[in-house]
Amino acid sequence: MSRYTGPRFKIIRRLGKLPGLTRKVPLNKKQSLKKKSSQYGIRLETKQKLRFHYGVTEKQLVRYVKRARSLKGSTGKILIKLLEMRLDNIIFRVGLAPTIPAARQIINHGHVLVNNSKMNIPSYQCQLNDKISINKKDKNSSWLEKINDKNLEPGLTPSHLDFDIKTNNITILNNFQHDEVGLELNELLIVEYYSRS
Repeated sequence: MSRYTGPRFKIIRRLGKLPGLTRKVPLNKKQSLKKKSSQYGIRLETKQKLRFHYGVTEKQLVRYVKRARSLKGSTGKILIKLLEMRLDNIIFRVGLAPTIPAARQIINHGHVLVNNSKMNIPSYQCQLNDKISINKKDKNSSWLEKINDKNLEPGLTPSHLDFDIKTNNITILNNFQHDEVGLELNELLIVEYYSRS
C-alpha cells in the first residue's frame, strides 16, 4: 500500500488528533457515537494512528517492528524510538516544518544537510551527535523565513535535540526520552497487533 495522500480530516475524525499529519482541527458539528470496538479493533486503530502520524507505509512499519524485535529492550519503546529518530520527524519536532509530510518535502528538495552532506532521504535514521542543518547555498531561502515565523514555538523542542534558532542547526544530544513522544498511544498494542500475524 502506498503512502496516504487522501483527505486528512477523514483520518483525524476517525483516529483523533494527529499533529504529524495536519495542524488543522475539524469542526465537530456531528458528534458521532463511537462503536464499541473489539480487542482487535483497538489494536488496529492504535497501529493506524501511529502509521498516519509518522507518515509511513504499512510495509515500512512492518520493517520497523521487525527491527525493533531484533534489538535488546522493550519492543514498543524501541519502535517509537526508531520512528522518532527519522530525519523527517526531527525536522518536524523542532518546528522547521508544520507537519511530517511538509518536512519530507523539505528533505526531498535537498534543503537539509546531515553532518555537512546533502541528505534527501526522509527516512534516514539519525544517530547520536549527528549535526543537522539547513543548506545555506539554497537560492530560494525565503521558505525558511516563512516557516520560522509560523511554526517555531519556544519550549516545545524535545530534550534530546538541541536547536539553535539563529543558525537553524540541530544537534542530537542524547537518547530519545519516551515520555516526550508527540503522540498519545500505547505502543504495546501495536506490538501485540503484529505478533498475531
